Amino acid sequence: MGNRFAEIAFTPSVRAVQKSMGSSKHYDKTREGAPYNEELGPDEIDFIALRDSFYMASVSETGWPYVQHRGGPPGFIKVLDATTLGFADYRGNRQYVSVGNVLKDDRVALILVDYPNRMRLKLLGHARIVADGEKDLLTTLNVPEYRARVERGFVITIEAYDWNCRQHITPRFTATDIESLMARLKERLVDLEAQIDECRSNRAVPSARTTS
Repeated sequence: MGNRFAEIAFTPSVRAVQKSMGSSKHYDKTREGAPYNEELGPDEIDFIALRDSFYMASVSETGWPYVQHRGGPPGFIKVLDATTLGFADYRGNRQYVSVGNVLKDDRVALILVDYPNRMRLKLLGHARIVADGEKDLLTTLNVPEYRARVERGFVITIEAYDWNCRQHITPRFTATDIESLMARLKERLVDLEAQIDECRSNRAVPSARTTS
């Protein structure tokens, strides 16, 4: 069985391309041994807990894939256990494409990216909609301090995950990231200015001379 993500994603047509491109020997090894990449570990849980956005793909009744951005404050994606995560779905443009797709086909794919550190996590799972009838679960998924209207929740049962190659991820920084870096620079600048003032003050004081 081996890598659960490879078992799902590497279909016969995908493996045929891997063979033609010379990567099949490497990836064939992922199908060997005990199953893995099916339950989140500490690294995955910590990574998810820090994210403030992700991209979710679903499939329509007509077979078209659809990708939508989901965002919120850091930590709005809740890891409920090693195979389950959830998030509050905040009101947006009210097209409800992902919601409609999931009601017909619950399979979804997620990509979560840490741009500053160039890290990317992929997840495959089955999603379900959390409605008003599950108030306790909606309360768990909500972030009270985030001022946005919650319309529903999503709970995703994870089938597999995989870490993606960091190549070609351009580092990007949020306003909060930049403010944090600037705060440290400002503190250092104040420190240096204080040292300069002290040096100037010491030079301005004439040295004491002994008179006879």
